[in-house]
Amino acid sequence: MELQEIIPELKETRNELLGILSGLSENELNTKKDSSSWSISQVCQHLSRTEELYVAAIRRGLKSKEDSLIENKPLDFLLDRSKKLEAPDIAKPTDDILEYEEIIAKLNHSRQKLFDMLNALEDPSALSRRHSMHPVFKEMLLIEWVKSLYLHEQRHIKQIHEIIDGFK
Repeated sequence: MELQEIIPELKETRNELLGILSGLSENELNTKKDSSSWSISQVCQHLSRTEELYVAAIRRGLKSKEDSLIENKPLDFLLDRSKKLEAPDIAKPTDDILEYEEIIAKLNHSRQKLFDMLNALEDPSALSRRHSMHPVFKEMLLIEWVKSLYLHEQRHIKQIHEIIDGFK
């Protein structure tokens, strides 16, 4: 998948997320299903933190001058919520209560960092030739880091729908 195919997916997925959030109260945003679950606010914190961490990892990977010989990894498993994935500590949210505006600001800030980096690429094809180590998926081509962002967000949109369904 090429960058020009991924960017519309990133935008569409983010617009879907923002649309869901716009109809929620501060209480709904910050209520947990149970003590071991995340609130919608925490899910969004996790998404913005992950995006910022990915930007840093992609930048590191782009510094390499060697072409990578690793294969593409299948990433669609990210959409399967029946398979539990544990977020690395660095990507876990805080227990802070956040207002809607704060959540949106964090999401917009991390997305702006991503697009600033992508728009500044002199050679976008470098994303398909360089890799970086992922804490869960190990060696991954940089283009897969970018693709996995919207898949990861779609996974968490499903989680948000599950949380919302719990309010009913």
